[in-house]
Amino acid sequence: MTSSLPAPSNRLEVLEVDTLRLVETPSPTLSPEHRAAMDQQWTKAVHANPDLFDGPAVVCTATGYDGDALVLSWAPVTYRRFVLRRVPGAPRVSSVFVTVAQPTDTGGLVVGRMSASTAAPGRWQLPGGNVEPPAGTGVLDEAELRSQACRELAEEVGVHAAPKDLTLWAITRGENGNIGVHFEAPPLPQRTVRERYEELVQAEKTAGRTPELDRITVVDGDPATELEGPRADYLDALLHRYTGRADE
Repeated sequence: MTSSLPAPSNRLEVLEVDTLRLVETPSPTLSPEHRAAMDQQWTKAVHANPDLFDGPAVVCTATGYDGDALVLSWAPVTYRRFVLRRVPGAPRVSSVFVTVAQPTDTGGLVVGRMSASTAAPGRWQLPGGNVEPPAGTGVLDEAELRSQACRELAEEVGVHAAPKDLTLWAITRGENGNIGVHFEAPPLPQRTVRERYEELVQAEKTAGRTPELDRITVVDGDPATELEGPRADYLDALLHRYTGRADE
């Protein structure tokens, strides 16, 4: 029997999950007025940041439990749908994203700061990004989420992990009802992570591209004292969750 989760609150929630099941639903319809407002806001956003790309993305349309499984209903959209958050009275837009908690041999986790060309410049977060619909006849399931999480880790940090080596670590629901699916990777030496990141940055600059993360660091204590600047809404809770586990 499936039961719905309570409506999203303004605070971060860490959802208790044993298994995750994803169900595709039709894309939410928009009124002509909201669609026009969305297109207008998107034009303004691209004018302010020409690096924005209206590529494929996923929104969360509902969440609920079926026994021990979290059922996440999703729909395919494009990135411009998210600018509806700037339109008063527009329907709620909840994104779905993945991250990777990459431990190091020093006992901390790798976090990165978003570069100026991204949608959230200066924000600290775990390596990751918004989930995209599967290509072709593919299925969006936990295995696909692992693959996308590995791709984000490689694109942002230069670390190549195998999807089978990731474990589902936590699921969060935060601002705007956004759903974060967080995986944990096997630990690596901190020196190795930094070397691979520097190699990635050099390769991106040589190709004339801006790295998605302009800085990485390893946090093994209080993020409020170790990180200067804005942080993803889930970051403090998950860092405390990790360091608390390490202290047990």
